[in-house]
Amino acid sequence: MVTLAEVAQHAGVSASTVSYVLSGKRSISANTRQRVERSIRELGYHPNAGARALASSKSNIIALMIPLRTDMYVPVMMEIAIAVATSARTHGYDVLLLTGEEGPDAVRRVAGSGLADGMILMDVELDDERLPLLRATDQPSVLIGLPADTAGLTCVDLDFHATGALCVEHLAKQGHQDVALIGEAPAVYERHTGFAERTLDGLRSRSRELGVRLLHRPCEGGYDAMAVTLARILDERPGTSGIIVQNESAVEPLLALLRQQGRAVPEDVSVVAICPDQVATQASVRLTSVAIPAQEMGRHAVEHLVAKLEGRGSDEVVLIAPELTVRASTGPAPSRS
Repeated sequence: MVTLAEVAQHAGVSASTVSYVLSGKRSISANTRQRVERSIRELGYHPNAGARALASSKSNIIALMIPLRTDMYVPVMMEIAIAVATSARTHGYDVLLLTGEEGPDAVRRVAGSGLADGMILMDVELDDERLPLLRATDQPSVLIGLPADTAGLTCVDLDFHATGALCVEHLAKQGHQDVALIGEAPAVYERHTGFAERTLDGLRSRSRELGVRLLHRPCEGGYDAMAVTLARILDERPGTSGIIVQNESAVEPLLALLRQQGRAVPEDVSVVAICPDQVATQASVRLTSVAIPAQEMGRHAVEHLVAKLEGRGSDEVVLIAPELTVRASTGPAPSRS
């Protein structure tokens, strides 16, 4: 590995001058700086991360807290994580991934150890137990998600309240009067996870305004759980003609069960999904859907965190407007006759 001393010798300057160029702690003439930077490029020198952190009090690392739970659709979470890592790299930061369900302990560990310059938190609950500690620390942070109280926080998320409203509006315009939401696993609602609760709230309030009867049933996902959930919905509301799915693991089992029961999509039942475009377009029936803007969410989160780290950011809530794409799974409500 190339050393700082070798860079200094190659550039014809002292080792301390190379160090000052790297840290920016002292003013160096443009000519000397260019010479040092040229030597760094030509020799392929990379500063030792630990030494650099000690010298500058910065780690150039962003901690991404992303609890990987069995009741969440991990591919979406990882797509957001990749977007965070890619965007962070363009700003000169690496990402430390924390996947355990440590809650406040993870915030305390990062804030107290200097492991990272800032934090991005995912899987945010309405009354997230990490938030009091987050508000008490001076370390910059951004949430990908929306808690009940956003005071003193920077949050980035899809507007899930508007997403729920948009889905039921689309079905109501097609004449559907009985609509069911097949939601996430029960544990997601028991934790009061923000995105699921806000979607449900948006659906309920807009359904009331439109005169649509709404039924909400959580589902673990998978064929067996979906069979029980669908049977319950059709038993309780036999006239259900519109289904909204916010559970990627339930999408294909739902379509398979509807086929087995002789219910055509969309002639007998219309289906709208809240899911990544890849899930919607690769389903056995191309689904009308509201996409999860994972790339945009990750990029916005990093940009707002970097702005805070550079002293030019402020607390704000950024909600990405939902976009519904109509495909083959929705159509006019069947005649009640």
